[in-house]
Amino acid sequence: MDTTHDHHEHHEHHEHHEHHGHHHSHHHEAHLPEKMGAVYLFAVTLNLLFTAVEAAAGWWGQSMGLLSDAGHNLSDVCCLLLAMLAFRLSRTKATHRFTYGFRKTSVLISLVNAVLLLAVVVVIIVESLQKFAHPAEVSGALVTWTAAAGILINGFTAWLLSGHRKHDINTQGAFLHMLTDTLVSLGVVISGIIISVTGWNLVDPIIGLAIAAVILVSTAKLLWESVRLSVDAVPEGIHPEEIVLKMKSVENVKDVHHLHIWPVSTTETALTAHVVVAEEARIAEVTASLKALLAEEGIRHSTLELEPPSVSCPDIHCEPKLK
Repeated sequence: MDTTHDHHEHHEHHEHHEHHGHHHSHHHEAHLPEKMGAVYLFAVTLNLLFTAVEAAAGWWGQSMGLLSDAGHNLSDVCCLLLAMLAFRLSRTKATHRFTYGFRKTSVLISLVNAVLLLAVVVVIIVESLQKFAHPAEVSGALVTWTAAAGILINGFTAWLLSGHRKHDINTQGAFLHMLTDTLVSLGVVISGIIISVTGWNLVDPIIGLAIAAVILVSTAKLLWESVRLSVDAVPEGIHPEEIVLKMKSVENVKDVHHLHIWPVSTTETALTAHVVVAEEARIAEVTASLKALLAEEGIRHSTLELEPPSVSCPDIHCEPKLK
């Protein structure tokens, strides 16, 4: 019997397991549907048109508020373009030099997006604090109506992305950008109405700080998950202890060690492990059962080394061994 068995997974062998991924909560397991490319393209076009209209309205109405908001919307277009780029890169094929393609760049882009969101929060806080020191009149109808249009455009884009944000951290980042803009526009409309009714100008920076707090809470989680994925931590929603227990429940599997689980991209997960099997075990059957089980758990790139109990682990670093 072979002492080792290194078996690389081929996607087509487990196509019939693809549908199982959706029964789990992991957002790294599902392949993004083809239509996401079209969703991003539509979102970018829609927001670019709105930015151009808002900039023109700001220039015509000589409103710094509208011009700065148009600039902010332009940064959202950049964020959507980044997310679209990540989506494309996460689907790249392997080469001799880049054996996972450029899929890992989707993780780096998610990190850039999280940092951009934090920068937006800082800008909103600074602007709001300046308004406390120097309360400014919020311009009238033009600003309010344009901001109301912003709620519709940004809200609609956020809604388009919301259905897919649980499957991909980059879509989550783009969704948060659009939600941020929707909240900012809503803040402008509410403060415009309150100021026109009561004349109380301080409501504007108060709403600004409240919005910044909401964004900060959402962004902190996105940033932390992006950093974790960047250093090859186990993706959120996948629990190594549970994976080991399930692997040990397969017939003829005695032990699992030297386990590593890491993200290939923001939507794909890989695993390597040494598996101790009974002497009488049929290698091919055990391997097939383990791979089917891992595919159901959202791990479709698995490399397994099967060892009989009589052979001690040949690697010096056989840890981590999960208890």
